[in-house]
Amino acid sequence: MKILERHDTNAVCHLHLNAPERLNALSEEMLDALQEQLDALQSDTSVRVVVLSGAGKAFCAGHDLKQMTAGRQAEDGGKAYFKDLFDRCANVMTGVQRLPQPVIAQVHGIATAAGCQLVASCDMAVAAEGTRFGVNGVNIGLFCSTPMVALSRNIARKHAFEMLVTGQFITAERAEALGLINKVVPANVLETETHALADLVASKLGAAVKIGKSAFYEQAQMTLDDAYAYTGDVMVENMLYRDTEEGIAAFLEKRAPDWSQ
Repeated sequence: MKILERHDTNAVCHLHLNAPERLNALSEEMLDALQEQLDALQSDTSVRVVVLSGAGKAFCAGHDLKQMTAGRQAEDGGKAYFKDLFDRCANVMTGVQRLPQPVIAQVHGIATAAGCQLVASCDMAVAAEGTRFGVNGVNIGLFCSTPMVALSRNIARKHAFEMLVTGQFITAERAEALGLINKVVPANVLETETHALADLVASKLGAAVKIGKSAFYEQAQMTLDDAYAYTGDVMVENMLYRDTEEGIAAFLEKRAPDWSQ
């Protein structure tokens, strides 16, 4: 049994966290498996969208605390081990956003600590009713500092800080209201609704979505003037695509575009 399962349907890649007995914890093995797939997807032009889901009763419960406890037994108290672990986790989280393909989290059960970080790192997220989200490390004396990075880039500061410092869960409905996820759906249609969103995105011009995703995150870090200058150049590049010319012509002529990609 693979700890991370992959199957592709047309232009959509499905990555399924498959360690239900550990609530799909981001163990060393899970991080390695995710990194391997992210590396492979970077150059996979057949995939236009990635859906990330979890097996069992939870999406992801964060880091594997049993492994972390074992890592503390090193001579240095685990300092080198923990530095390597959190660096590898950060590479996975940033790797999700650096993928050319949009990534959609399909969330159920709980998404806590680094599991909540994973949701926040995805480009979009759909959650089942009853799902709970939290950055609960403070409850065991470990402030969720690395999950804070993605969380505070998704929701307003005061709401993010409240979650971090209280360690309390929020409901899926609250997560939607705060902007952590896109929508909440009944549990029995979670997969259907997520795949409908994935199929819709996959139907767009892949080259345009790729350039747009990269620009989305780049401009968010810039000043207003720099962002307009940068995205203006991106628009120029996009306009020169043959398929963009075809898309505009098709719209004007009221027909389906004949895209090459």
